Amino acid sequence: MRPRRDVPQDGVRRNEQIRAREVRVIGPEGEQIGILPCSDAIAMAHEAGYDLVEVAANAEPPVCRIMDFGKFKYEQQQKKKEAKRNQTVVQIKEIKVRPKTDDHDYETKLRHIRRFLTDGDRCKVTVFFRGREIVHKDRGESILTKIIADTADVGKVEQAPSAEGRTLQMLLIPLPKK
Repeated sequence: MRPRRDVPQDGVRRNEQIRAREVRVIGPEGEQIGILPCSDAIAMAHEAGYDLVEVAANAEPPVCRIMDFGKFKYEQQQKKKEAKRNQTVVQIKEIKVRPKTDDHDYETKLRHIRRFLTDGDRCKVTVFFRGREIVHKDRGESILTKIIADTADVGKVEQAPSAEGRTLQMLLIPLPKK
């Protein structure tokens, strides 16, 4: 699909790219100038040393503002950077446990789960059953309920324990920070 010719790559029409006959013009200080023919508005912007930038293309008539386009683009880039800097990426960490996991190994895995939750990450806990261990699903369920009880102060269950083939899974999420 080819891009349309009348819309520039950055998505903002300016000066001669504006196709409307008449436009509502806003001055460089934010004051309403009024509805003018497009050519007069462009001439007015060039006299002031600025560009005529289309702000609201869908309005009737389109709203254009007299402004420094380079400064406008720079400010948009800074806003995007700031928004990107403030967003947090939540990861899902996975801990795998077996029904025969011993106490010390359980405590180590529990420490990892607690660390993941305090760091703000989600934690998926999976119990794997090998061979004939699948007969003792109750052991896996008891491990998961013990994990839920031991992490109640830092996290809560988002997805309850569910069986899927030879695995039991649940998803823990961190508690909201106060």
